Amino acid sequence: MICTLCPRSCGAERTETVPGGVCGQPLTPVAAKAMLHQWEEPCLVGVHGAGCVFFSGCNLRCCFCQNDPISLQGQGKPVSAARLREIYGELIAQGAACIDLVTPTHFTPVIAESLEPALPVPVVWNSGGYENPETLRMLAGKVDIYLPDLKYALSAPAKKYSGAEDYFDWASAAILEMFHQTGPYKMENGQLKSGVLIRHLLLPGELENTRRVIDWVAETFRPGDVLFSLMAQYTPQPGAVGNLARHVTKAEYAAAVQYLENCGVTDGYTQERTSAKEEYTPNFDLSGL
Repeated sequence: MICTLCPRSCGAERTETVPGGVCGQPLTPVAAKAMLHQWEEPCLVGVHGAGCVFFSGCNLRCCFCQNDPISLQGQGKPVSAARLREIYGELIAQGAACIDLVTPTHFTPVIAESLEPALPVPVVWNSGGYENPETLRMLAGKVDIYLPDLKYALSAPAKKYSGAEDYFDWASAAILEMFHQTGPYKMENGQLKSGVLIRHLLLPGELENTRRVIDWVAETFRPGDVLFSLMAQYTPQPGAVGNLARHVTKAEYAAAVQYLENCGVTDGYTQERTSAKEEYTPNFDLSGL
């Protein structure tokens, strides 16, 4: 396969066993852990947690990534579509409120195959937001909840931190495709059953970028259309320099929350600024696979 699945459209030759491209992965999914995860938004975890499958590789190159061992270093093991289906069943048997597919973009065709027939719990597509809308159309009717990041609205930090100057153009178009597929979000007894939940991580020193992200969401969607999660959990990674070598300040996050409220974006979540904790990052030990 000459790969054009994501906006990189790198044209790499990826086979079932031979990795390639920006993501550095073969066509067969590679995963690093399957587990019940308690640290997603409350509407996803239920009583026992979200049933997360963490995939290896990524089409972004975020220098602040907390999942570096799998996203950049590629740690993991191959998992067939049939085995993925079994993993979903095992997580559901443990009480998973949903099946949460983390960083799945570069494995879209095989994952789409694994989602037939429909599962008895919602399927969550948990991605960095850097998606090709044409690829997302493979998932229509198979994914119930889209959980994209909207990392950047400004090209300068997108290029500086993730090597993707065109990030916003693709992510905004992708989110519109996601919303087209799901329609306005639907909740039952506090649990999200379908819809789009947009995540944005406030980066230290990048408040203006956050404001522009919020502007786009407020101008694009009506109340009741989508959920928005403003995250404060940025954690400096080894070797970080400049603003990325520190946490978000209390003043920065308070200003972001106030701007969110002023723009009328009230459906969703904010975090305690002190919520940057190591337990958000699992031990990618291949368990559950």
